[in-house]
Amino acid sequence: MQAGELDAAQEALMRFVRNFGLHQPDRTPCGQPLPVSEAHAMVEIAREGQLRQVELARRLRLEKSSVSRLVTNLVNRGWVHRETAEGDGRGVLLLLTAAGTTAATRQADARRARLTALLDRVPDDQRAAVVRALQTLAEATGEPF
Repeated sequence: MQAGELDAAQEALMRFVRNFGLHQPDRTPCGQPLPVSEAHAMVEIAREGQLRQVELARRLRLEKSSVSRLVTNLVNRGWVHRETAEGDGRGVLLLLTAAGTTAATRQADARRARLTALLDRVPDDQRAAVVRALQTLAEATGEPF
C-alpha cells in the first residue's frame, strides 16, 4: 500500500467514525441513549434468544469483567435476565426480558432507519460496492460473524 492510500484511508475512516457518531460512547450512532457496548450486547442476545455470558464476552471482544458490568447495567434497566446455565453451576445464561425485547426492537428499527438514510445518500451505482467494502473490512478485522 502506498503512503497516499494509507493517509486517504485513515482520513476517510476517521471522518466516517465522527460523522456516523461511533466515537460517542454514551449513545448509539442511531441516536439511542445507550452505550454502544450495551447496544451490541442487546443485538447478540436478541439474535440468539439466549446466550452464555462468556460467549457474549467472546463476541464483543471484551474482558469478562467488562461484560459482567455491562450485563449488570442491562439487568438494572430491566432488559436482561440472568440465570444459571443448565448443567453448569458456574455458567450464566442471558435472556432478554419482555422490556428488553421491546428495547432491542426499537434499537434495531433505529439502526435500520439510520443505515437506510445513509445508504440512500450513496449513488445507486456505488451502493453495492460500499456494502462489499464494509463486508471486506469486517472480514479483514478477523470478525468471525
